[in-house]
Amino acid sequence: MSDASGAMQPLPGGQVRTIADAYRPGHVLGNYWDYCYTRAKLGSDPLYPGVCEALRDTSAPLLDLGCGLGLLAHALRAQGIALPYRGVDNDDGKIARARRSASRAGLPDVDFATIDLAREYPAHRGSVALLDVLQFIAPDAQARALDAAVAMLVPGAKLVIRTGLADGSKRAQVTRAVDVFSRVLGWMNAGPSRYPDADDLRTRFAAAGLQVEFTPLYGNTPFNNWRVVATK
Repeated sequence: MSDASGAMQPLPGGQVRTIADAYRPGHVLGNYWDYCYTRAKLGSDPLYPGVCEALRDTSAPLLDLGCGLGLLAHALRAQGIALPYRGVDNDDGKIARARRSASRAGLPDVDFATIDLAREYPAHRGSVALLDVLQFIAPDAQARALDAAVAMLVPGAKLVIRTGLADGSKRAQVTRAVDVFSRVLGWMNAGPSRYPDADDLRTRFAAAGLQVEFTPLYGNTPFNNWRVVATK
């Protein structure tokens, strides 16, 4: 889903509204934060179309590590991608809301679980998504997460990462500032630690025998976000 320049664009407005409606509170006086966040996120960030594009030609089950509210599950189904999906996160509140929204939307073959990824990784064989996760964990934990994800891949499966990169750009500075602010607001339960280096990622994936592709995924935002796809 790209414009004439080839830049990835957010989801279409109709899909954004349909997905956001699943996050409305059950009462008119309820908390509309998730609904408003979902509309703003999906309406401005090319993340989910970019991930859907990467996974469109795969059929292996997908594990979404650090899934948050489970927006990827909704985006996949909205884009007609029916591969089995499981999302895990260490935030029990977000997992509860992810389950509720998925149930409201009637998403098939979707599951969510609360797992502390600092302690364990679920058993899985297939594709893996790590979206806006790596920069929030320490370097040694980044290495463990990447090694665990690579070990889960089967032939034809993909590891899809969205992350900021440590390249010294102005975009990188803006990305860090906003990630810090998200922690201050309490939306994220951790602040940014270290942003990955592109050459380090290339070296790691090459050593694992994976083909890797880097694609800018910032669209019309000021952030230094990249899609990294490593294929078994």
